[in-house]
Amino acid sequence: MKMVKKYSALMLCAAVGFSLAACGPKESTSAKSSSKGSELVVWEDKEKSIGIKDAVAAFEKEHDVKVKVVEKPYAKQIEDLRMDGPAGTGPDVLTMPGDQIGTAVTEGLLKELHVEKDVQSLYTDASLQSQMVDQKLYGLPKAVETTVLFYNKDLISEKELPQTLEEWYDYSKKTADGSKFGFLALFDQIYYAESVMSGYGGYIFGKDKDGSYNPSDIGLNNEGAVKGAALIQKFYKDGLFPAGIIGEQGINVLESLFTEGKAAAIISGPWNVEAFSKAGINYGITKLPKLENGKSMSSFIGVKSYNVSAFSKNEELAQELAVFLANEKNSKTRYEKTKEVPAVKSLANDPAIMKSEAARAVTEQSRFSEPTPNIPEMNEIWTPADSALQTVATGKADPKQALDQAAETAKGQIKAKHSGK
Repeated sequence: MKMVKKYSALMLCAAVGFSLAACGPKESTSAKSSSKGSELVVWEDKEKSIGIKDAVAAFEKEHDVKVKVVEKPYAKQIEDLRMDGPAGTGPDVLTMPGDQIGTAVTEGLLKELHVEKDVQSLYTDASLQSQMVDQKLYGLPKAVETTVLFYNKDLISEKELPQTLEEWYDYSKKTADGSKFGFLALFDQIYYAESVMSGYGGYIFGKDKDGSYNPSDIGLNNEGAVKGAALIQKFYKDGLFPAGIIGEQGINVLESLFTEGKAAAIISGPWNVEAFSKAGINYGITKLPKLENGKSMSSFIGVKSYNVSAFSKNEELAQELAVFLANEKNSKTRYEKTKEVPAVKSLANDPAIMKSEAARAVTEQSRFSEPTPNIPEMNEIWTPADSALQTVATGKADPKQALDQAAETAKGQIKAKHSGK
C-alpha cells in the first residue's frame, strides 16, 4: 500500500531456522490454560487478511482461542483506535505505518512489547528501528516498501536505461515534447524529493549518539539539500515535467501518463504493481538511479507492523499473536498471498521472493534507504516542506529561499507543539 505521509505525517539480511520454536517466546502451560476461551480482535489492512488466514487458524487451534480479523485501511487504524480503544470496541492487535509509532506512543495508544533478542534479530535493522521509541520496542515489522523506478519497456529497454538522474535529465531533454515525457517524479513532495536532497547531504532530522532522532537538528535547508532542490528545479524549469504533476492531483496525472504510454519512466512504489499490470503496461522495475556524485538516490523505507493496543485486556496473548503473525514462516506465507515484501532478514534472498522483479528492486533500493522518521515532530515537516518544494517547482522561489522558510516554519511548529515533552 501507498506510503502514508498525509496521515502522520525496505529488507534483507542473518539466517534463522524455519522452525516455529525459533520464531517466538516460549510459552508456559499456565499461560496456555489462562488464555483458553479468550477472543482476540486483529485489525488487518484492507484486502490483506488472506495473508494471515492460515496463521490465525493455527494460532486459534494451538491456544484454544478465537481470533476475529477485521479489515481496515492500515494508515487510519490509529485514528480509529483513539475512539474505539477507550470505548472497549478496539483491537488487541493492529497494523500501522512505522512513521506513526512515535505519535501513537506519545498518546499512550500502544503497549511496549517484551520479546526476546532472538525474535528481534529476525528483522532487518531499518525495519526494527521504525518500531523503537526511546530504545523501547512497540511493534514487529511485517512488510516493507520503498520507492523504485518503473520504466516502459516498449519505450526504453533495460540496456538503454540512464544510470544517473542527470542522464535521465539529458534523456528527457531529447524525448519530452509536451505530450510525451521521459522521466517523471513527484519532486514537489518531500517524500520523493528527499531521494535527491539526501544524496547531496540533506536530511530531515539529525541523530544523537544513541541513534535517536534529534528534532532540534533539521537539515531541510543545508547546503546539500539546497543543491538537490536546485537539480529538481531544472526538470520543471526546462519543461521536462508537466505542470499537472504539481500539487494534490499530481500523483493521478503521473500514473495516468505512465499507464497511457506517455512517460518512459516514473518513480513510484510496489503499491502500483497490480494497477500497472492490469493496465497492460509492459513495464520493468529497478532501483532508483545514482546522482552525479556517485551516490545512489535514497528513499524512505515504509514499514508496516503488528502492534498491541494499550487497551487490550489480553496483553500477553496479543503479544504472542503479534510475534506469531510476524515470524519467518508466516511472513513468507503472507508474501505469497499479498506480494508485500517481508521484513525478515533471512527471506531477502529466498528464491520464491527474489523471482519477483518488484521484490528484488525494493530489496536493492532499501540498501540505500532509511525509515521515515517515526517521532511526532515529523508531523510538522510534511506541509512546510511540500509547500517549499511546490514554490521551487513553479519557479516562485529559489531553492535556498524556499527551504529556509520551510525549516523556519517547521522549527516554529515543533517548538509550539512539542516543547512540553
